[in-house]
Amino acid sequence: MTHLPRALFATGLKNAHAMENQAISIMKPQLRRIEFYPEVTEKLEEHIRETEGQIARLEGVLKELEEDHSTLKDAALSFSGSVAALGHIFAEDEIVKNAMANFAFENFEIAAYKSLITLAEYAELPALATPLRANLEEELAMARWLEDNLPALTTKFAALQQHGANAKV
Repeated sequence: MTHLPRALFATGLKNAHAMENQAISIMKPQLRRIEFYPEVTEKLEEHIRETEGQIARLEGVLKELEEDHSTLKDAALSFSGSVAALGHIFAEDEIVKNAMANFAFENFEIAAYKSLITLAEYAELPALATPLRANLEEELAMARWLEDNLPALTTKFAALQQHGANAKV
């Protein structure tokens, strides 16, 4: 086997590392703005901790490959995540828009980890897929939570709005 599968895997890991930094830069500003949704605050705090663990696992896999994360990719995606987080602050239904965007992003992360696991196996590095499976399971759990809670969150937002409360976050 050539070195190409390993190189593709390493590139994917660097992209995933940047993606997780982007996720943190999206979630932290949301967390600072939430007032009326303690269940969302709690889940975002939990998932930020998980994401920090995911970054550490990715760094461990990169170290096994004698690779390092891309500081430029990390910075670029962190910046774009911060900008994305600002995109909903002007929306009257900011909390709902954030939940929908978070659900979409979680599904992007799920696809990324499924692809990375496949690349690890293709590159004949199956042991390096184990930490990626842990990351995948956390992303699947967050996506399930968002999917399960979006109707209740939307209903709570609508009820607060109906009763004259500033329910946007």
